[in-house]
Amino acid sequence: MVGFLRGRARRRVFAVVLALLVTQIGSLVAPAYACGCGALIPDTARRVGVSREVSVVRWDGTQEQIVMRLTVEGDSDRAAWVMPVPRRATVKLGDPALFDQLDAATAPVHRTRYHFWPEDGDWPLVSGGGPDTGAPPPGAGVGGRQPVTVVGRQKLGPFDVARLTATDPDALGSWLDTNGFDLPTRLNTALEPYVRGRWEYVAVRLAPQTSGTALRGALDPLHLTFSTDRPVYPMRLSRLARTPQSLGLYVLAPHRMEPASAIGGSRPRVTFAGRVTAKSGALAELAAGTPFLTAVGQEFPTPSLIDGDHMLRRAASDTAFQQVVYEDRLRTVAGIPAWLLTVVGGLALVVTAVALRVVRRSRRPVIPPKPVRPPPPVG
Repeated sequence: MVGFLRGRARRRVFAVVLALLVTQIGSLVAPAYACGCGALIPDTARRVGVSREVSVVRWDGTQEQIVMRLTVEGDSDRAAWVMPVPRRATVKLGDPALFDQLDAATAPVHRTRYHFWPEDGDWPLVSGGGPDTGAPPPGAGVGGRQPVTVVGRQKLGPFDVARLTATDPDALGSWLDTNGFDLPTRLNTALEPYVRGRWEYVAVRLAPQTSGTALRGALDPLHLTFSTDRPVYPMRLSRLARTPQSLGLYVLAPHRMEPASAIGGSRPRVTFAGRVTAKSGALAELAAGTPFLTAVGQEFPTPSLIDGDHMLRRAASDTAFQQVVYEDRLRTVAGIPAWLLTVVGGLALVVTAVALRVVRRSRRPVIPPKPVRPPPPVG
């Protein structure tokens, strides 16, 4: 009976592990139609996903610029990326050095914090776990009107960039089909609000530098510029994602900025706020006229709940903020824990005091008791 139960337990464990493996493999091969502020579409029967996306929004009150860099993984040697924009946009290649400068400017400050009493990981409270090191040309329409109009096309490095206007989401799918890409039905539906709002699109064909090579690694940044009186970061297409999404966004503006709402995700958190101090390089050039940098992070555990785009607004104040990472250390004296010296010293004082009291008592002269006189006789 015991052997049967053990065999049954082994089969259940095997079934659970197999299910987890199938789930993990499925997540690796599933196409990633959503990637932050746009949609990434692989060619037919191929897979491509965005493993990391970093974006910078610069807004000076009348004009917005978005610089983004995608890091992709998959087996596709080409893909299409579609991003909706509220106004007609110009597109150029961005400077990769910008993101290195941003990382350095917003890096947390590391400080040492001492504690007196031992904590987990300090002797003698060693648990063995150790410290935690752990830390995106169409056919003609009805009546001869073209529902999709190509207003500009250019070659930028490995990118073939087309700027489109569309009055019908199906027409955008036709354009993608003409260029060898299949527009998923879910993405077609998600584009409808942008069509109703008469937004335009930047459609990019991505291809590696070497023909036949899969798209992998960090791609060259793209730099978009368009006019707007209200800064926006398109996020609606991210609702198509099948896995939790994470947003990391840098905002350059005259003042500290913040998202107007959570749009279906967790509460946006500021990870850095302060004035740009760079005097040269890509960051100083982009920040000219918009010296305040705000870094925002947000999690979307259930992407299907995303109900709009991030509208950015001025924060209540320009309070600076920088994350501080503390390294906790046990306070020591000459390599010996201070608490141990204190405890041992305290015990030594107590023992010494008791010993002195005993010695003093032993040295006191013994005074004999006074003799008791008998009472005088009565009568």
